[in-house]
Amino acid sequence: MRITRLTLALSLAVLAVAFVSAQAPRTPAPAGGQRGRGRGAVQIMTLTAPWAPGAEIPLKHTQAGDEVSPALSWDNPPDGTVSFALVVRDVSAPAGQGTDDVLHWMVWNIPAAARALPEGVPQGPVLSDGSRQISVTGPNYRGPAAPASGPAHVYVFELYALDAMLGVPALGPAAATVPQTRAAVVAAMAGHVRGKAATAGVFRRR
Repeated sequence: MRITRLTLALSLAVLAVAFVSAQAPRTPAPAGGQRGRGRGAVQIMTLTAPWAPGAEIPLKHTQAGDEVSPALSWDNPPDGTVSFALVVRDVSAPAGQGTDDVLHWMVWNIPAAARALPEGVPQGPVLSDGSRQISVTGPNYRGPAAPASGPAHVYVFELYALDAMLGVPALGPAAATVPQTRAAVVAAMAGHVRGKAATAGVFRRR
């Protein structure tokens, strides 16, 4: 039975909330509800994208369009935040290689003073503010690309406030592979999550 767009949007809005609840996703987040070095429970934050939670992701942010990264903003970070990490993944597309999804973007060591990422973040392993990025295809944002032949895919955007900078090097010619780098970032986050936020969107090629 075909699910209506409204029903799907509402379902995904609930999904986005679930990703910042005590039950965190298996990959790539550290265990949900964890406490950062004994400093209290993880604080819930707000992450805002250019679409409503659970709505369709605009074409320009996808592989079917211009594939520019969306503008994202957040607020209410907890005291003691030293850096932020962003994870964007397609939870509808099993990827193998020990993961249960496809990594579309991971940005870590975002400075604590930041409250947003602008639209159209440039490619490259290290950004001008010192933060580092990867995706399944390299050091860049990778837009949604669910085929028209199947159902819409769910893309989850997760932001973590951390009480440390992560000592994981940027991806480079002599560096680890993308899966290894992703795993290293996840491992480095463990025990340092002070706050988190999430939103979600859907996409399918027409």
